[in-house]
Amino acid sequence: MKAARLYEYDPAMNVELKIEDVAAPTITAPDQVVVKVGAAGLCRTDLHIIEGVWKDIMDVEGNLLPYVMGHENAGWVEDVGSNVTSVKPGDAVICHPLRTCGICLSCRYGDDMYCQHGAFPGLGLDGGFAEYFLTNERSLIKLNPNVTPLDVAPMADAGITAYRAAKKAARLLRPGSWCVLLGIGGLGHIALQSLNELSGGRVIAIDREPAAQKLAKDLGAHVVLDGGPDVIEQVKEITGGGAHVVIDFVGELGAENLCWKLLRQGGELIVVGYGGKIEVPTVELVVNEIKIGGSLVGEYTELVELMELNADGKVKMHYSEYKLDDINTAIDDFKNRRFAGRGVIVP
Repeated sequence: MKAARLYEYDPAMNVELKIEDVAAPTITAPDQVVVKVGAAGLCRTDLHIIEGVWKDIMDVEGNLLPYVMGHENAGWVEDVGSNVTSVKPGDAVICHPLRTCGICLSCRYGDDMYCQHGAFPGLGLDGGFAEYFLTNERSLIKLNPNVTPLDVAPMADAGITAYRAAKKAARLLRPGSWCVLLGIGGLGHIALQSLNELSGGRVIAIDREPAAQKLAKDLGAHVVLDGGPDVIEQVKEITGGGAHVVIDFVGELGAENLCWKLLRQGGELIVVGYGGKIEVPTVELVVNEIKIGGSLVGEYTELVELMELNADGKVKMHYSEYKLDDINTAIDDFKNRRFAGRGVIVP
């Protein structure tokens, strides 16, 4: 099969993925499923993987290279293990990014993202930037008949990551309260739509890019700002003292130390983007009682919920399509923000 493989890490991102013919995956365990990839989302985590940000976490010695990236996958079931009963060849599916065991205590509590034996295709294991990839039955959700893999593939990670953060924010937002979304890209535009469905709060969308600003307006943001030097004053004036919740989808390049300053007393910052370092005087935490916490990719049940919203036309992914042969062009376009929404790779 054709696949795009990473051969080295490079902080400057001057390396390219190599398009090669490799052996297609095969079933080796009774719960496994081979999926024919219909589409695979291109994620900022993929850029960080290439940069080596994840190297000390998943591949200290570099022994996993080369491998196929791609952890936002949807397609059609190609083959199943002997114990698989919930899907069959030909079924259209979206794949939760984590292959979980189902028997550890975290899984039994429903906290499947904390699975003690979880495996993450695309991060050290072969993923979906290929014609086929291997996962397990527990990760699969059958798609509604009116939904295609191309339309939803990035929701397997970007979608549920944004949705999970939006659910956390919605619990804190009373009608008339304010939520700031920093970054209206692949995640931010999903969070915006999700908040419109889940919350009675008002949304301020902040992004420097005109295309992202237009997308935010089209999707119903109450206020759209360009993130200029007076953005803190703008937010405080609009909200009457600061946002009740801020969701940071950037997490680096200075944004991480802007976001907490947008909060009002008692406000909460939900950090989704990463790469930077937050520095907050402890007196700010005490006097203003602000809270800062992270939000990981969503769980299996949250992907089920998001697929229902998508099938009803309430939350849609905006994307630009690239062929697998053009994946390095897609990566370069992503780095340089040449498209709004998400990039999607099609074999």
